[in-house]
Amino acid sequence: MPTIAYLDTLPAQNGLDMLYSQTKVNILKVNSFDSEEKCLSILKKADAYQVGAARDEVPKYLQVDKEFLIKVPNLIVISSSGAGYDTIDVDACSDAGVLVVNQTGGNAEGVAEHAVGMILSLFKRIGECDHALRRGWNEPRVSLMGKDLLNKTVGIIGLGNTGGRVAEICKIAFNCNILAYDPYLSDDNFHKKNASKVALDTLLAESDVVSVHIPLNKETSNMLNKVSFKKMKKGSYFVTTSRGSIHNENDLYDILKKGHLAGAGLDVWEFEPPPSTHKLLELENVIASPHTAGITKDSRDKMSEYVATQLLDLFDGKDPARPVNPEVLDTYREKFKKILIK
Repeated sequence: MPTIAYLDTLPAQNGLDMLYSQTKVNILKVNSFDSEEKCLSILKKADAYQVGAARDEVPKYLQVDKEFLIKVPNLIVISSSGAGYDTIDVDACSDAGVLVVNQTGGNAEGVAEHAVGMILSLFKRIGECDHALRRGWNEPRVSLMGKDLLNKTVGIIGLGNTGGRVAEICKIAFNCNILAYDPYLSDDNFHKKNASKVALDTLLAESDVVSVHIPLNKETSNMLNKVSFKKMKKGSYFVTTSRGSIHNENDLYDILKKGHLAGAGLDVWEFEPPPSTHKLLELENVIASPHTAGITKDSRDKMSEYVATQLLDLFDGKDPARPVNPEVLDTYREKFKKILIK
């Protein structure tokens, strides 16, 4: 019988209920506070490993890399609890013929709403108003004059589930002009999402606000830096609810201090949570949250259901709904056949 091992918990209880209510697959729990030896002893009994997506919440020795896979060669599937997979070295998994799956789309609504909320807060200068009132303020109201989002140009980097939903909200609710950069999306998908396909430099130069919705990988690490920020339209805003390390925090701070950008909304950080002394948190035109965009009850329930359903479907012989490295599917299928005849 196939075995799934999960680390600590799932995004919500409903997923655990689904796993434990069936009888076709064994379910084992790995506790991150246990010793490495004990954790690995459990993982060596498993065929699939369900791991958290946030690197700061998973001990290094339980993150999936080449060394980890050597210690547990029995694993054929690694499942991330989120849309991101920061705790998984996908290249190492592909080299080992191990399938990686994620839960992309599970928290798209929560993250998209959060991103739009940040955009509106920045345009209306709500964060700055809040800071001013709390410290004591008695100045002309026009000193905190904001802008309307209506008819503005919104640039979206990554037009997938979340970016596409941001585009939809901004287009329908505010008649925004949507510019999008996504080299992995077909022209037809841009049209369906009411977005104009443009080069990244064009998006940066013409957008009133730039919202980032891409995964962190070798291609996107430090993708948005001082060169990128200088190309952005003067007085525009930068919002990211994707992953820390995609944008360079020091470069963003410098460009904000120089006044080239009007503000930023940041849900993700290089190290999470950021310390209260982080210099970006000193700026009143920065709205911050601790990677909580997707932490809504609705999103967590959906993500947990995605986790359980996809893993159980895999061991029922079905293809993965959300593969990260589909090039290893043939290898995975061969390994899966061997499990069935154990």
